[in-house]
Amino acid sequence: MKVRLAYGTTGLDIEVDPAVTTVVEPLHHPGAADETAVLRAALRRPVAGPPLRGRVKPGQTVAISACDGTRPQPRHLMIPAVLAELDGIVRPEDVVILVATGTHRGNDPDELRRMFGDEVVDRIRIVNHDARDAAQLRWMGRYGDDVPVWLNREWVDADVRITTGFVEPHFFAGFSGGPKLVAPGLAGLETVLVLHDAKRIGDPRATWGSVFGNPVHDDVRAIAEGTGVDFALDVVLNRDQRIVEAFGGDLLPMHAAATAAARRLAMRPVDHLYDVVVTTNAGHPLDQNLYQSVKGMSAAHTVVRPGGLIVCAAECRDGFPDHGSYREVLASAASPQALLAEIGARQRTVPDQWQVQVQARIQSSCRVVMHTSHLSDAELATAHLEQTADISATVAEALAAAGPDARLCVLPEGPMTIPYLRHGEDAAI
Repeated sequence: MKVRLAYGTTGLDIEVDPAVTTVVEPLHHPGAADETAVLRAALRRPVAGPPLRGRVKPGQTVAISACDGTRPQPRHLMIPAVLAELDGIVRPEDVVILVATGTHRGNDPDELRRMFGDEVVDRIRIVNHDARDAAQLRWMGRYGDDVPVWLNREWVDADVRITTGFVEPHFFAGFSGGPKLVAPGLAGLETVLVLHDAKRIGDPRATWGSVFGNPVHDDVRAIAEGTGVDFALDVVLNRDQRIVEAFGGDLLPMHAAATAAARRLAMRPVDHLYDVVVTTNAGHPLDQNLYQSVKGMSAAHTVVRPGGLIVCAAECRDGFPDHGSYREVLASAASPQALLAEIGARQRTVPDQWQVQVQARIQSSCRVVMHTSHLSDAELATAHLEQTADISATVAEALAAAGPDARLCVLPEGPMTIPYLRHGEDAAI
């Protein structure tokens, strides 16, 4: 049986034995026939609170937060829809779009044009948030569980603050979108490091689909609510990255409605754990580096047997990447187990250690093999990972070694689908 994996921009086919294979995909919904109309409706008939035009007055300044280039947010549709609602109330020169990079690199001019479209780039000022630039930040106080909060100065100083994002399950924040477009998206480095410290990331409640009681999401939510968002717009996407539904309005009720929709689409029950799980990182743009591909590994880890095999297909055209501390932290210890011990013993969080912590936890319980187009075997070895050029052959060998009752799960869309045990335990035990 042939299965098509989301990989880069082209996809990748593998051959598997249908007798032992379960393919887990998102519940497919067609994209909206008129995506702009769906967005307009969310802006004019919000989940909670008045429509966007009712929250903005002439002469006010507006800041709009949007995802960076590693996220498949349909910015080219969402931002023009927001600007259309603001038309006639505020001047274009009084609007700024802030790319909520968190600690990721900023997007270059060509990327911004691909992300937002020429008309938006030519009319509206766009600024890459830089968590490490003190001149961009303003101190806001402490929120949540004693989190020191620095936020982007232009965001804080705007009269009207609007978040735009998309909602999908997140491997330690529960769900993306909503309050994450404030922090960590527009937060200073100190704030991000505390939100991603070893204690929070290591908490078992910091996982896929968990919001309330999740120490990461609880603090993210407290920051956004405490510092103020005037309007929030989120979408839920299908496998083709088309808008299925859009939600607007007051931040927390809007995000609750969006997460409920994302949960229905993306979280799928299975009846048992698997000896081998093949996963992806949902193709481009999410699979453009190894750092992001930890999400695909984490999705697979939810249903792999202890000691089993995860095979993760991610193009990694941007390498590890070279910016940030992920590669350095990965190479700082001799094994995943040593990395976990080292991170757990730190008194101060190191940038990107959270991604390494999750990866090391996964690798401490199972074997992880990558398939990439831009990282060599030697480079992956420094990340304690193996590489295969032939996923189908590697899977067949692993299943044969596991015995006649071995089972395979394939997640063609990677973290766009989060499998979970229907009864909370392996039904075979």
